[in-house]
Amino acid sequence: MKLTCSRTNPLLGGLIAAEYVKILKNVSLEVQWGDANVVDNCSKKIICDTNNDLLRAIARLFAENELYGGTPLEKTEVDHWLSYSLSLKTSKNDLKDLLTLLDKSLQAVTFLACKRLTIADFAVFASLYSSRPWQDLISRNETPVNVLRWYNFIQSQPAVVQILKSLPNEAKSALVPPAGRQSLDKSNVGNRAQEGKFVELPGAEMGKVVVRFPPEASGYLHIGHAKAALLNQYYQEAFKGKLVMRFDDTNPAKENLHFEKVILEDVALLELKPDMFTHTSQYFDLMLEFCEKLLKEGKAYVDDTDPETMKMQREQKIEAASRNNTYEQNSKLWEEMKKGTQKGQQCCVRAKIDMQSPNGCLRDPTIYRCKNEPHPRTGDKYKVYPTYDFACPIVDSIEGVTHVLRTMEYHDRDPQFYWFIEALGLRRPYIWEYSRLSMTNTVLSKRKLTWFVNEGLVDGWDDPRMPTVRGVLRRGMTVQGLKEFIIAQGSSRSVVFMEWDKIWAFNKKVIDPIAPRYTAVEFKDPVTITVKGVKEECLTVPKHPKNTDVGNKSVWIGPKIIIDRVDAECLKEGENATFINWGNLLIKKINKEKNVITSIEAEPNLDNKDYKKTLKLTWLAVTDNAKFTPTWCVYFDHLISKALLGKDEDFKQFIGHETRKEFQMIGDPELKKLKKGDIIQLQRRGFFRVDVAYEPMDLVTCKEQPVILFYIPDGHTKESPFALNTAKATTNAVSFLLF
Repeated sequence: MKLTCSRTNPLLGGLIAAEYVKILKNVSLEVQWGDANVVDNCSKKIICDTNNDLLRAIARLFAENELYGGTPLEKTEVDHWLSYSLSLKTSKNDLKDLLTLLDKSLQAVTFLACKRLTIADFAVFASLYSSRPWQDLISRNETPVNVLRWYNFIQSQPAVVQILKSLPNEAKSALVPPAGRQSLDKSNVGNRAQEGKFVELPGAEMGKVVVRFPPEASGYLHIGHAKAALLNQYYQEAFKGKLVMRFDDTNPAKENLHFEKVILEDVALLELKPDMFTHTSQYFDLMLEFCEKLLKEGKAYVDDTDPETMKMQREQKIEAASRNNTYEQNSKLWEEMKKGTQKGQQCCVRAKIDMQSPNGCLRDPTIYRCKNEPHPRTGDKYKVYPTYDFACPIVDSIEGVTHVLRTMEYHDRDPQFYWFIEALGLRRPYIWEYSRLSMTNTVLSKRKLTWFVNEGLVDGWDDPRMPTVRGVLRRGMTVQGLKEFIIAQGSSRSVVFMEWDKIWAFNKKVIDPIAPRYTAVEFKDPVTITVKGVKEECLTVPKHPKNTDVGNKSVWIGPKIIIDRVDAECLKEGENATFINWGNLLIKKINKEKNVITSIEAEPNLDNKDYKKTLKLTWLAVTDNAKFTPTWCVYFDHLISKALLGKDEDFKQFIGHETRKEFQMIGDPELKKLKKGDIIQLQRRGFFRVDVAYEPMDLVTCKEQPVILFYIPDGHTKESPFALNTAKATTNAVSFLLF
């Protein structure tokens, strides 16, 4: 059969259908270029004026492929989309309405009709490809999510790739060309002194970069995942591109819908806003086809070697006996695998790459395994599942990912990634490697973190000592602080261990200008100062000494105030001391009993404004007009006592002791107004995050709920000076926190 195509009016959809049939059935189909679109099937010439004419002709001439659908209902469904495709060449405003309908139709499906590839997909794709308004929407990043996913998927099909590549220049110019190439705006990258070095991604075009974040739904996100997510978000924003959030659910044994929910919550906590949410399992049918394609072409084989022998053979570069299987032998074993039989469960599919390669990842890696267990999303439909290494390049390509950002540990897998791309004829994404985030005194292994939870050494996955996203945010890390830290690292490939002090220092820069200031006095043994000639009065003062936008707070003064004992021991009779938010008081007398301060007498000296050489004190007034807030300050230390663990060292031998301490405090009356999650500074003590807000007395327990504050490291002091100078936490700390 011969197909003549017009150079000035190329019928793209029909050309794709013809190429698809040619690849699928290995038929002889000659394509030549001329002045008209004509199908010559030897017995008759068919002139095609429109794209749909040629699509219907190809589908009917090769009816056994059911490109037009199989049943009358399926054919009607295909006809609907063929008619729809004609309406797409319209104005931008009308197109948006049409795309809204298309987007809704594609929400839960991969193909437009019949749950498989048909001429409906080729027709709509061709209309969009040659639509200037659609190309404008792509360039401005305004395309509907599901439509773009589908469009990129169709564009990655081997038949589409081949046709677009083989179009003569005249035919290409007759179609709408892609938007012009733009490079990254230099003003958006590297314009901050502390910003790390970010590469200008090779081949990146403004508005066209697509990156992805593909976590496995088997646990909580940790700070290493946060770096990956935020680094991808950085490039998404810098290039005005798209971010795909994809759950890697290739392993039914590890996939857990509960953790999907958890990860989505973690993503929200990180303030990420992906443009697409997908699952690898959406493409299981397509990956089955690709696996069978490799088997048919002799680029893969089914191996029934036992795992231990297979491991030994790969290490010693010995080919498995199954490597020389015939296609019939492979096909028979593959069917056993798909049925999940006992024999099938003893087999796996391996890519036939190079068993002599010095790179172990190229020694015939496994691409499919048989797992006779249900999948959380697909149920019992499949008995075979692709490996991550096989699925990743396929899904990256069909979802339109342009740049694959992944850590250096995957370096040896890069040639494998591209082997699959070439073998399957897929669009080639670019891989950019960066160093994984490694922190001192920290383990990020899910297995090891699970051990801490199961052993009860932490309160859960959101314990502030855990390096999970929830843990560090609960301790007081801000998303902005985390972003600044990640940006400072850039996309460097240098493998280094970062100290936690550095990340907390970035966080301090974020919270210091906006954290309101409050006061707390040690609950244990405060010292009372009697201030002569002062009446109770409520002052209004700024919450922040340098930022009036933070607001004001009430500060009570009166004839009786309390201070920390450690401060009292620094006072001297006859000298001024500056009481923060009040002014100078003259210390008249320090009363002692057995050399221990029992009380202090002072008088106002507010006219004296010389604060340069005075002792600065925090204090609280004792008054019935503003009762103190029961308060607990909680401090944390590393779970791992050793900064860097050796490769063979058992982390359990370096578990930190007393990694959590609670101290009872007398709190500022204003602390009653705080909400959970608020970040404040207790003056002269450091920054804190409100983990539990204050609650008035409960009628059942007759107790107040104290405000519980978690200390936020500032990156400069290893531990709060308060914690160092205070006696050990009282034994009733835990029981007190329960109310």
